[in-house]
Amino acid sequence: MGGPGAVFWMWIIAFLGSSSAIIEATLGQLYKEEKDGQYRGGPAYYIQKGLKSKVFAWVFAIVTIISTGFLLPSVQSNSIALAMKSAFDFSPMVIGIFLVLLLGFIIIGGVKRISKVAEYVVPFMAGAYILMAVVIIVLNIQQVPAVFKLIFQSALNLEATFGGIVGSAISWGVKRGIYSNEAGQGTAPHAAAAAEVSHPVKQGLVQGFSVYVDTLFVCTATALMILFTGQYNVADSAGGFIVQHIPGVEAGPEFTQLAVSQHFPSLGAGFIAIALMFFAFTTIMAYYYIAECNVSFIGKNRSRTALIWVLRVMILGSVYLGCVSTAKMAWDLGDIGVGMMAWLNMIAIILLHNKVLKLFKDYNQQRKEGKDPVFNNSETKFSDVGIWEKNKNI
Repeated sequence: MGGPGAVFWMWIIAFLGSSSAIIEATLGQLYKEEKDGQYRGGPAYYIQKGLKSKVFAWVFAIVTIISTGFLLPSVQSNSIALAMKSAFDFSPMVIGIFLVLLLGFIIIGGVKRISKVAEYVVPFMAGAYILMAVVIIVLNIQQVPAVFKLIFQSALNLEATFGGIVGSAISWGVKRGIYSNEAGQGTAPHAAAAAEVSHPVKQGLVQGFSVYVDTLFVCTATALMILFTGQYNVADSAGGFIVQHIPGVEAGPEFTQLAVSQHFPSLGAGFIAIALMFFAFTTIMAYYYIAECNVSFIGKNRSRTALIWVLRVMILGSVYLGCVSTAKMAWDLGDIGVGMMAWLNMIAIILLHNKVLKLFKDYNQQRKEGKDPVFNNSETKFSDVGIWEKNKNI
């Protein structure tokens, strides 16, 4: 959407975002709680315990429920509907009904069974997608210098064709970069808190590394496939196009489908559609989990049950709306959700970063002594870290 230069700014936000990912995941681990036999945590928890602000924590929790329960799922379902329409000519309405029924079955009672399937299928699909991307890059290896030159020149206003949209390149690169790796957004700490590690920093480092895998590896591979084959359009601010290589094609998963089809005509569109369905649908499941974590944070017993049912209706409505709406509307809703969460979360992690620095000092000291780091709060004396007081090695 922002031209080839957007890829460069996506890289920049990945480098910057890795640090915020480390901080928020480490804090998610430090302040997690055990509820109903599982660990729960996230920004609302570390805001309330670390900053001692119940109001701030509740504001974040409510914003997160709205964002992950309504604003963000529509982006994923919209991508599924567009990909299925392009590959198999399935009606978006039919796809919407199918996704609502499947998601409803999962969140009301079948989540463990479906999650078990996803646990095996998604890594396989991801591996196949990455393998396909690598094959296409190898087949076009001679174009790599020219494509990287185009990316850099477009990003730095050195390329005549895209010179007038540098601001758009920065905007789209930053937004899509954050969306791809979630660094600083406030969603990742919920999953980070559920992990079992012996030291909070360990999970922080895993989360920081994941940013590079997501954005610098997978997203760059996708960008290269699209740029090699020229299967993209770039709009201008007046509603026209700076380049229009594929007339009539809306920005979205079809760019990737058409790019892959250039090399694998009988496989490309269908494979991308099926892979995207698994990736996007499991992301919707993750959004529900994140929203439920925050419902658990603010709700007590009877009110929690009622709030969970409101959440279920809300996320199912969002999934259907995303399928039948335009990509622009879905992405606009998603950007609002990401923005609201990210601003609140970034304020929190800036205020709490000194605690992470202390944890890093402890972690690095143990590494220097040749130990496998184990967090013991008797050294740092943080308050409200009950899980770590009760269990020295989680």
